[in-house]
Amino acid sequence: MHDHHHTHDHGHSHDHKHGDERHEHGHNHDHAPKEPFDWHGLLQRNRNLLMALGVALLAWSALFTVRETEFALVTQLGKPVRTVTDAGLSIKVPLLQQVQLFDRRLRVYNPPRSEFLTKDKKNLSIDTYALWQIADPQAFVQAVGNERAAEMRLHDLVWSGLAATIANLDLEEIVSTMPKHVKTEEVLDKLAERSGTAALEEYGISIADVRLKRLNLPEQNKQSVYARMRAERERIARQYRAEGEEQALRIRAEADRKKEEILAKAYREAETTKGEGDAAAARVYGAAYSRNQSFYKLTRTLEAYRKALDEDTTVILSADSELLRLLTRGQ
Repeated sequence: MHDHHHTHDHGHSHDHKHGDERHEHGHNHDHAPKEPFDWHGLLQRNRNLLMALGVALLAWSALFTVRETEFALVTQLGKPVRTVTDAGLSIKVPLLQQVQLFDRRLRVYNPPRSEFLTKDKKNLSIDTYALWQIADPQAFVQAVGNERAAEMRLHDLVWSGLAATIANLDLEEIVSTMPKHVKTEEVLDKLAERSGTAALEEYGISIADVRLKRLNLPEQNKQSVYARMRAERERIARQYRAEGEEQALRIRAEADRKKEEILAKAYREAETTKGEGDAAAARVYGAAYSRNQSFYKLTRTLEAYRKALDEDTTVILSADSELLRLLTRGQ
């Protein structure tokens, strides 16, 4: 029994080994090892091409373009090196230097509406604007760095300067119906000049102009200001009316005085002329009477009749009346 069991185990071991050999033989036949890709050889064959490509990329990174409307600031390790203002292609050190481009055109800054107090204590709400541009990119970058910060600095300069300017002006020097009283343009020119000088020195910014867009009264003060304006205009109107009435009285009194003078003078001249006429008539009558007394007496009597008698007059005369005698006998 022992021998038989041993024989059986042997046969089993033989069959298993034989199967393993077949399995191993089949595996080796299907999965043969492949050779690795020769990257080193490829790099060696294309080395010149890669070098040329690298040189081209390096040269390309050394060039930059500046437009007509721009400044270019070249920095190295964060520090400004030079400013390029000419339009076209320019060169920088690749990888080591960087380029910042800035718009060189005029910009319009519109600060928020603000309230200012005039010299005569009038509160005004003013809208203004400023024209500015970057004049020195290097100073601009070092002082402010970007447009937002630049406008904040600009607001401080313009607002403080405008507040000081308005505080030295009366309201009628800002708004008036008489152009010769208005000084706004003159003082704003001076403000732009002063602010521009400070902005250029401190921030590399040039201020071209500062102007007012709109003047208004604060909403909370409008009604009271309008009431004061109406009261002031009414006071002035009353004063004008009183002065007009006073002048009218003086004019009427003067006219009455001159009228009396003229009438008195005319009366004197009339009396003088009348007296002269009466005297001349008396002289003529006297001369005529002395020449022919009867004819003169007849003429005077007939003249009296002509004036006293007409077709509606009835006259009763006595027989010895001189008038009747003249009418009947003519003497």
